[in-house]
Amino acid sequence: MNTSLKQIGQKWLIWMTKNPKKFYVSCVIFLSVSFLASMIQGIFFPSETIFRIKPPILYSQNQPTKKQTISQEKDMEKIVNELKGLKIKRDRNALQKQDSLRIEYLYNQYQQLKK
Repeated sequence: MNTSLKQIGQKWLIWMTKNPKKFYVSCVIFLSVSFLASMIQGIFFPSETIFRIKPPILYSQNQPTKKQTISQEKDMEKIVNELKGLKIKRDRNALQKQDSLRIEYLYNQYQQLKK
């Protein structure tokens, strides 16, 4: 299998060196067709992902956006403080099942606020 791939590659290389115009034309046609296909896909079948990058607070012109990010930061700080308290409780070996569920819930909330 490996030798047959080498032979095919060598045949292609020899053909490219003997026919540079045909090779160039075929490459240009391939690139043009793939460009048109990607343009058609982008226009008629757009991606469903949402652009989720939020600008930093310093560059934001919108006051509600600033207030929202500040409230998110406060919420994240509350979550971190509560997790620190649960860590102290864990160090004392006093965790219960409800505490582990609370830790999981707080971690998920923190991840959602972080996005």
